[in-house]
Amino acid sequence: MNGERTWTYYNSGTALAIGIVLASLIFGWFYSSAKKGDDAITVTGSAKKRITSDLVIWSAGVSSQAAQLSDAYKQLSDNIPRIKQYLIEKGVPDSQMTISSITTTTLKRRDGDGNETAEITGYSLTQSIEVRSNDVQKISQVAREATELINQGILVESKAPQFYYTAIGDLKIEMLGEAAKDAKERASRIASSTGNSIGSVRSAKMGVLQITAADSTDVSDYGVYDTTTIEKDMTAVVNVSFAVS
Repeated sequence: MNGERTWTYYNSGTALAIGIVLASLIFGWFYSSAKKGDDAITVTGSAKKRITSDLVIWSAGVSSQAAQLSDAYKQLSDNIPRIKQYLIEKGVPDSQMTISSITTTTLKRRDGDGNETAEITGYSLTQSIEVRSNDVQKISQVAREATELINQGILVESKAPQFYYTAIGDLKIEMLGEAAKDAKERASRIASSTGNSIGSVRSAKMGVLQITAADSTDVSDYGVYDTTTIEKDMTAVVNVSFAVS
């Protein structure tokens, strides 16, 4: 009787052990499959394109100073038409020029300690002409040569031209697509090196757009928009996460 009972216990224990082993194997297989499905690879893709500015904004200003407001105004009103005529002779159309309003500053005498007093000593007036044009090369040259006005007795202050590319919106979409392709290619190479392949996109995040001077290495977390050069490099970046199978 004791032998039969022992044999029964033995068989029950064996069956239980086998059941535990089988359960562990099945659970391990499901866990491994599920874990593999959760694997992902995240890569950064980029695309760069050389662009040429198609808009330039440039301004030149003049100022005058005199004890009487009327005298200061006369000096200014004489110079602005001469600057405008100079630009027309350089081939700048009148339609591309905008003349600003006059800014008036009252000048006051200062005491021995450098403090401003209530006594008016004169007036300073400033005014500028802004040129906005798609003829980037021409206006760039005019800006460089504007100091010729000094030889005509006009103390002109020529500011540095600002160069822009107006089709950024359309180009941005195209370049983000190219950056996404680059990210997919990078992910495929990394996955294949370990015997895997990439699947669907899990997530994608666009990076900031960098528009820098040609061949510049400048970058910023907030993006760069260079306006000092005609030729620029536009760089788009995306971070993409792919499933791995």
